[in-house]
Amino acid sequence: MKKILVVLLALGLIAAFGTTASAVDVKFSGGYYVVGVYQDNAAGMENSNSRALFYQRVRLQPVFSIAPGLTFTARMDALEKQWGQTDWRRGATAGSLDQTSSRPQALPAGYNSAIQENFEWERGYVTFKTGIGVFDVGYQSAATWGTVFADSGTTRPRIRYATAAGPLTLLAIYEKAFEADTSDIPGYMGKVDADADNYYLAAVYGFKGGSAGVLYGFLNNNAGRLAAAAARSKVQILYPYVKATFGPIYLEAEVNYLFGKVSEFEAAGTPDIDRRGWGAYLMAKVNMGPAFFGAQVGYSSGDDNAADTKNENGPGGGTDWNPALILMNDELATWAPGGATTGNSPKANIVLYNLFGGFKATPKLEIGAALTYATADKKTTAAQISKKYGTEFDVTATYKIYDNLSYMVGAGYLWTGDLFKGTNAAAKIDNDYLLMNKLSLSF
Repeated sequence: MKKILVVLLALGLIAAFGTTASAVDVKFSGGYYVVGVYQDNAAGMENSNSRALFYQRVRLQPVFSIAPGLTFTARMDALEKQWGQTDWRRGATAGSLDQTSSRPQALPAGYNSAIQENFEWERGYVTFKTGIGVFDVGYQSAATWGTVFADSGTTRPRIRYATAAGPLTLLAIYEKAFEADTSDIPGYMGKVDADADNYYLAAVYGFKGGSAGVLYGFLNNNAGRLAAAAARSKVQILYPYVKATFGPIYLEAEVNYLFGKVSEFEAAGTPDIDRRGWGAYLMAKVNMGPAFFGAQVGYSSGDDNAADTKNENGPGGGTDWNPALILMNDELATWAPGGATTGNSPKANIVLYNLFGGFKATPKLEIGAALTYATADKKTTAAQISKKYGTEFDVTATYKIYDNLSYMVGAGYLWTGDLFKGTNAAAKIDNDYLLMNKLSLSF
């Protein structure tokens, strides 16, 4: 019996010393914010109602370091909701179709995305380094490039490959935007050629004080083949950008060009709809000790004739670019939908000018102000009276309670433009103002 125990112990020791030691190192990052808002006249019309609300979000992002050059990244969001909002989705009724966000395309027209009551695992992807470059595979960050302009950060399943040669980085990306083969949306199952796939090639060149790059994309969307007027969409994009610092001056710029076929109809005799859209952005910021000031302009072309065979809409300024507290503020539009003055997400058909500045009154307190003027690029059938959105003045004060915890208070006043009259010249508009405070935690 002793011999058997000795043999077993020896075999155990051999196995223990022969096994490669492994340990997974996990690093967590994330954040939490809660915002309180009072808006006096969200509709921009005379005698319209005010509104007051709180909203919040919890975010966790763990990164698992499994081996040198091998990681797994996840991201989970939770409690994305208004305080006191008891519906799963704002505006939905009990028992309505699809109470979760997993199939938003199946929602009835006019319904908003789900408000997440509990954890939603939004991202999960593996990163591994090889001799030929770095691969990211899985659900990961998408719809961001270059500057913040025209970005609408989201999550998509994709394969991303990057390789570097000195200061030059080359990228190739494949995205699966929609899978028709196994979709349970009526009419799609088994339709192999009704998918939506995106393909990208990009190059980024780094230099002292900045970087420059260009992105080419081919957006091949066949999901529209099952519509009443069956059509494919084959749109291409070309987005060059540059970021540079010259002493105390920081500059960034981006140009967006979309071209191709937004609708390629299958029915004989139906003319295709071409796509030709432009966007442009320029921002300059000067840092002078504890103070800073700067200016930015954003442009996204509009289309004044939706009935012709040309779609001239640009990409829009994106949901991530929010230069004002009221006008086209996508965070406010998400949590308090229906307000006309916060509309036009994601900022398409616009020309926007913004002056901003601020200073650190103390190491922990920063005061800021901004003046914004915005118009539409072109009049549309829904807004025939004027192209003017209006002029907005904002002030903010942000205090660092801890290095990772800050508290911001802000106020914005909008001199409402006649665009909000729509097609009624006799409509009476009124100015709008907003008061807000925000507690932000990062870790």
